[in-house]
Formats: sequence, structure tokens, C-alpha cells
Amino acid sequence: MNMKEISITDFENVKIGSSENEEAGTGCTVFVFEQGAAAGLDVRGGGPASEESELLKPVAAAQEIHAIVLAGGSAFGLEAAGGVRKYLEEKGIGFPVGVTRVPLVCQSSLFDLTVGDAFTRPDKEMGYEACKNADRGNYRDGNYGAGTGATVGKWKGMDFCMKSGIGSYAVELGELKVGVVVAVNALGDVYDWKNGKKIAGLLGEDGTGFLDSEKEIFQTQEVIENKFTGNTTIAVVITNAKFDKTKLCKIAGMAHDGYARAIRPVHTTADGDSIYAVSVGAVEADLDLVGTLSARVIAEAIIRAVENADSAYGYICAKDLYQKNC
Repeated sequence: MNMKEISITDFENVKIGSSENEEAGTGCTVFVFEQGAAAGLDVRGGGPASEESELLKPVAAAQEIHAIVLAGGSAFGLEAAGGVRKYLEEKGIGFPVGVTRVPLVCQSSLFDLTVGDAFTRPDKEMGYEACKNADRGNYRDGNYGAGTGATVGKWKGMDFCMKSGIGSYAVELGELKVGVVVAVNALGDVYDWKNGKKIAGLLGEDGTGFLDSEKEIFQTQEVIENKFTGNTTIAVVITNAKFDKTKLCKIAGMAHDGYARAIRPVHTTADGDSIYAVSVGAVEADLDLVGTLSARVIAEAIIRAVENADSAYGYICAKDLYQKNC
């Protein structure tokens, strides 16, 4: 069966929108499921900033959610979910409680406070605006939404890192569709999973060549309690296959293999690496097939996030570094 690339916008029952403050270097990306959607979550990093993640545990009563928010701002950026709830309540979307409907909104935030303005973060207004933009379908790869202030390669601090962003990739295999949106803000380096070539990450002293973050880590046995920069790669896997949240938690876990293929080191104590998996359709599909495909798609989406980033805030992007070295 032939696999073909499709757009992340080629999924029904989900709207994706972004809003950002370009000057401040932060933003948010929202996924709206007006009809509700089953979702799972797997967190592997040691420092997540999240909201309503308990909803996605198999023992929780809720079987569907109405939105997911990926944002900058670290824990401060969790305020964006309030704006998403406000927007959805106004549209009559949410869990009915008699007097109103309560939108079930999950969020994960990455750390971008050392980029742009540390005191401007995603808030209710930005979350609300992202929902309006989702109705218009304004999602783009690059320095947008949650990827506005994203950077990679931060083991030696912000002076040696590179600009990253948000990226997407999706495929169709027969009737099955699997797609990913990922905001890449990793402590580690980013590699092309197909050939092992490093494409972004820790820079050397002259800013023209790479250092290897893993090798740099191996140079010392000093215990570093606070890796000050903070990081986190956050993603949403979308499939039109029909799964409940228990199985989607497993798919999210398998999707983390895509992180491991493309980012080294990954899942550190300084990362809050998290992956959501969401079912927006009714296609019958094997769980292991979808989980394996999710890992492949997420590794490719990470590349797209790096390749579509633009240099900003004093941090060079991959395409400009390549041009500089040619």
C-alpha cells in the first residue's frame, strides 16, 4: 500500500489556529474539536508545564476533550487555556452542566522566557485570538504560534543555541491518516532521522559549526541541579483512526520514539517533552500500525520545524547557517 504525504489541514473534525506576539517572542497554537475528541497524553520530560492533564488518564471520567493548546511562556503561558474556554463556551461547546457548557481544554507550555520579552506571555486574549484564527485556518510552520520563541541546542546556554519553530507533517495510508504538529524547543540537537545528519543545535565558539551536545555532556560528571534555560518539545498527533483514550495514551507513548530519532539528548530533566494523541475519525486501524507511523511522522515534523524556522532574536536558523557556510 502506497503512503502519500498530505497536509495537516486535511483532517476533519479539527481546526488549528495560531496567535503570537512576534516582538515578544512567544505565542500559542490551538486545536479545536467542536464535536469533542478522544485524546491521550504521554509525558517523558522531567519538567512539564501543563493544565488538565489528569483528564486524559484512563481512570478519569471524561472520554472526550474539546481543545488542546500548545504555548510558550512556561507555566505563565497556561493562562491561554482560559481564553480558549471562553471562546468555546460562547459557541456552546463543552460538557453540559445545566447552566452552561464547560469546555475541556488541555494545555502544555514550553519555556521561551529567555527569548524576546520575558514578561510578555500567552494569556487569555492570545488564546481567544488563536481560536478565532482556527476558524480561518491560519496554521503555518515556522516562527508562529507555540514555535515563535522556540530554540534548540542549549546545553551551554543561550549564547550557543539556534532558532527553531513549529512544524507539521502528515501522511495517508489507504483510508488511514496520521499527522503531527510539533513545537521544537529542545535542550538537545536535532538530526535528520533518515541519514543521521545534524541539522540544528549546539553551536561552537565561532558560531559557524556544530558541537555535539551528547559529547559535551560526557565531558563532566558535575551534578547540575538547575539547567537554567528550560526547554520542552510538545506535539499533537492527529489520526482519523477510531481509538479510545487508553489506546491513544499508548499511541502517544510510541510516538515518543520519533523524538528519540530526531533529538539527542531528549527527555531530560530540563525538558517537559509531551505528546498528545487525538482521534478525530472512525477508520478501523491497528494500534501498533498507528503508533509506529506516528513515530515516523513526528520525526519528520521535527525536521520541518527546524527547516521552516527563520533567524530571530539574535539566534540563527538552520537555513541561514547553511547559507553562511556555503
